Amino acid sequence: MIRHIVLIKFQPGVGEEEIARLFAELRAIEAKVTGILGITSGRSESPEKIERGYMHGFVIDFADWEALEAYQTHPDHKALGARLVANAIGGIDGILVLDIPVAA
Repeated sequence: MIRHIVLIKFQPGVGEEEIARLFAELRAIEAKVTGILGITSGRSESPEKIERGYMHGFVIDFADWEALEAYQTHPDHKALGARLVANAIGGIDGILVLDIPVAA
């Protein structure tokens, strides 16, 4: 399994309603890409308070690297990715992505 972790520093003017719409759009991709095992998204509620501005994020679990590649090349992902970059502080610099193999 591959765990795809994305953390986002949204621009100050991007409200929670807009972020919820973006995350709903993300979850709609789940039905379109084979190999997505689950999607979780939301705002940090960490008691540690060390997010460093990355207050929102999502995690997608993929069956394998091929499923991740199918997601990355899907046109809906590309469109959503462009909107996330447009709404992040500093564009792509306001987004962190990690892909971690996870033993099943």
